[in-house]
Amino acid sequence: MGTYHKVAKTKQLSPGKALAVEVEGRRIALFHAGGKIYAIGDTCTHRGGPLSEGVLAETSVACPWHGAEFDVRTGEVLGPPAESPVPAYPVRVSGEDIEVEI
Repeated sequence: MGTYHKVAKTKQLSPGKALAVEVEGRRIALFHAGGKIYAIGDTCTHRGGPLSEGVLAETSVACPWHGAEFDVRTGEVLGPPAESPVPAYPVRVSGEDIEVEI
């Protein structure tokens, strides 16, 4: 088990939106989807595009560079050209704080 780190305030992440944060040298994309907040690696495994700048639809995000799709809940690849998943991180909300476990 890792340690939870405060990364943002809930008011910074509206439903249907994304936010990039950095935690212990890792770029992480936060997504507010389906009433929950999820955290996955922000770097697409295809060519390194910023997933936090991608198009969020329900619980999937499409990379803005080449359209690879990932599940924001698990980091799994949903569509090419990416072949490898991105890491997914546990998230908890404590009051107004969004915390990610690293």
